Amino acid sequence: MDMEREGAKVGSKEKKLGIRAAWSGEIILEDYVADESEVLGKEGEGFKIAMEILNDGRIGIGAQALGIAEGAYEEAKDFSKTRYTFGKPIYEHEAVGFTLADMWMRIEASRLLLYQAAYLKDSGKEYHWASSMAKLFASETAMWVTTKAIQIMGSMGYSRETNSQRLFRDAKVTEIYEGTSEIQRLILLRKLISS
Repeated sequence: MDMEREGAKVGSKEKKLGIRAAWSGEIILEDYVADESEVLGKEGEGFKIAMEILNDGRIGIGAQALGIAEGAYEEAKDFSKTRYTFGKPIYEHEAVGFTLADMWMRIEASRLLLYQAAYLKDSGKEYHWASSMAKLFASETAMWVTTKAIQIMGSMGYSRETNSQRLFRDAKVTEIYEGTSEIQRLILLRKLISS
């Protein structure tokens, strides 16, 4: 659409918790009349097109969440090798070591779910449930891993000197956009019941 035409304007820019490098804002439409050239797809198929875009986007959001989780995990792992307590690196304490192992496991499970969704999509098979599952698991993994990374790093993890605090803030939105975690569970429930 032509934002220079009458009836279209950009509203206020949002002040967000995370993903602050990508700005978000309002698009305000008041009596805007779209030209035929601005219509995407066929008239009456808007909802179907929107759902297809969401299904595709969920794979991308899952990949974003995976990258966030990987970044936080790597920072916490590196920190655990250099931070010593009681004469040994903190990863040698089971509470930290087992948490790192769980972080790695959840990241790898997220990766496999994303690969499955991408494979089904690329193969032309039904994939909407797989993209929902991958997005749900990867986004909740990102939130869990970033929380644990901050915990492992203690006050350093909470400091603006580290990436973990930023990744923690960025992780939250992955549980929200392209459909909340609750919506993903509803999609999975419907697939489960219909099978």
